[in-house]
Amino acid sequence: MIARRPRSLYRIAAAASLVSAPSLIVLVVLGGLEVLPADAALISGAVIWLVTALFIGRFVTDLAVIRDAVDSFDPDEDTKAPRLIARGLAPMARELWLAITRFRRLWHERVRVADERLAAAEAVIAAVPDPLILLDERRRIVRANAQAAAFIGLIPEPRDLAAALRNPAVLAAADAVLRGERARVIDFSLSIPVERQLRARFARIDHPSPDGAVAVLTLHDITELKRAEQMRADFIANASHELRTPLATLIGFIETLRGPAREDEEARERFLAIMHGQASRMTRLVEDLMSLSRIEANEHVMPKDQVALSPLLRQIAETLELRAGERKMSIRLAVSPDLPDVLGARDELAQVFQNLIDNAIKYGRAGTEITIRAATELRPSPERSGSETAVVFVAVRDQGEGIPRAHLPRLTERFYRVDTARSREMGGTGLGLAIVKHILNHHRGFLEVESTPGVGSVFTVFLRPHPAAPPAPCSKDAS
Repeated sequence: MIARRPRSLYRIAAAASLVSAPSLIVLVVLGGLEVLPADAALISGAVIWLVTALFIGRFVTDLAVIRDAVDSFDPDEDTKAPRLIARGLAPMARELWLAITRFRRLWHERVRVADERLAAAEAVIAAVPDPLILLDERRRIVRANAQAAAFIGLIPEPRDLAAALRNPAVLAAADAVLRGERARVIDFSLSIPVERQLRARFARIDHPSPDGAVAVLTLHDITELKRAEQMRADFIANASHELRTPLATLIGFIETLRGPAREDEEARERFLAIMHGQASRMTRLVEDLMSLSRIEANEHVMPKDQVALSPLLRQIAETLELRAGERKMSIRLAVSPDLPDVLGARDELAQVFQNLIDNAIKYGRAGTEITIRAATELRPSPERSGSETAVVFVAVRDQGEGIPRAHLPRLTERFYRVDTARSREMGGTGLGLAIVKHILNHHRGFLEVESTPGVGSVFTVFLRPHPAAPPAPCSKDAS
């Protein structure tokens, strides 16, 4: 307080001198010209200075108080507390102070809105599920969301896009947009750490951001899309090939029967038998394609019926016993007596087990036994990590030549065959295991395949018990 008073007196004196300066200069001139006596001019000047000091002293003091209050402003504090000093101010200073507080309140509100918008923008950038990268005019990465870290790593400071994505097409697209092009989209691939197909979208930002960003880059992982496109193309090619071969055979035999073999009764009977086999093969292929299409159409809706597996497996085994007997094979059922019912669609599950047992008959050695074992076991729960849940398994074991390990991951692909010639010779369409996979996807189940060359294979189906089924004791494995 003692220190402030000399400063206030100094300010008043300086302000009074400044305001009364014109009058004092006039008095000095008049005294110098002897228009006024020197004593009178000096007294008049002193009176003018004192009156001026008394008149503006309060205002200068109030201005000092206002300035100190403005200096003490905290950007985050409420504006009501500083406004209390207006009670002790002169009317003119009070109006000035109230104007300052109104301006401060308005500015504070605008800053708050701007902060909220900035926070919302940051939250949006962070929540974008795809990698998002902001670039400045020098093609430097100035900001990136968390999802982009998997592609470009962390960005502690701006760096060139070329250091993160070393792809000429990507960099050329970035340069084009930075030169003024509105947007550009390109597809490219990354091989590290795993091979992925990506789609890069570049777009200009109309108003540069405070960090200097003028363009935005988003990356979309289209690996699955490209894979689906390739699978669709392969499917069309394979399907047309599978149909073309029997059609070519039919056309060839028809031309032969209409020409050289027109009167050859023995050849006609032989050719008609072959034609019937090829037509049957096409029929099976079309039926499998239609079955696969129906399953895929409803794959997203899990069936809710209660299916008793034990009688179903027994019925399928009895149906296929005749075929197995033609190869001197036998089918043995080993079904747990307390096997619970499962959640599913009976017809689809019948198709699954019929395909698996039929494959065991086709590819097992003649004179061997096919074993069908069904029980329950504990498996890791897909819904709750670290916990286990009871599942029902059905394992179909054959004693065939086995399948080399390299082929196992692709067995459920459409038209994939380990031995193409043998499969076609046995009437296979190449779609049986693909149908099994999609039916199990429909049931939220899965298939496991184990095979030892020279010993045989085990195809194990895992299904969910029906909620209404009583719990059964669990087996340790599905072997």
